[in-house]
Amino acid sequence: MDKTTRPRPKSKSNVAESVRTLISRTEIQRRVAEMAGDIRRDFPTEPLHLVGVLKGSVFFLTDLARQMSGDVSLDFIAVSSYGSGTHTSGEVKLTRDLDASIEGKTVIVVEDILDTGMTLQYLLRIFEQRKPRRIRVAVLLDKPERRIAKVRADYVGFKIPNEFVVGYGLDYAERYRNLADVGVLTLGAKGKKS
Repeated sequence: MDKTTRPRPKSKSNVAESVRTLISRTEIQRRVAEMAGDIRRDFPTEPLHLVGVLKGSVFFLTDLARQMSGDVSLDFIAVSSYGSGTHTSGEVKLTRDLDASIEGKTVIVVEDILDTGMTLQYLLRIFEQRKPRRIRVAVLLDKPERRIAKVRADYVGFKIPNEFVVGYGLDYAERYRNLADVGVLTLGAKGKKS
């Protein structure tokens, strides 16, 4: 089946949606394995505590952890900044905190996408107050054109253009997370019947 004609979830609104593949599942899996190797090279013997930022990081975190050797533990935190739209509200709220202390641990924050940097800046401020041994950031996607906050990721999967992307954990109104590829979402009015 052609990538552009693959069935998509139906929209509940009066908007036609389409998704164009930007990064294939094969490219994603290859790059995630490389990132896991890079992280483990930087911390060859240390236990690593991966903190996934819900919900978008779930697929990335799972695949990254499975590619890592050695002692790896997981936790999750959730923040909200998008609501149901395609643009960030600018306000970041903590909606789910960690289950365990990160004090003294080597923490890898695992995030689906770094765009404005507001969410990551907020999270790093919280984490640094909790006294981890070290903290690093791994992002699947980096959208530098949108950066507002002065933050950066230590490990980046792909730099992407300033387009709204879905798939591999990223969503639009809680849909499209389950797509295996990362794709560009296009919204457009449906044609009216005469």
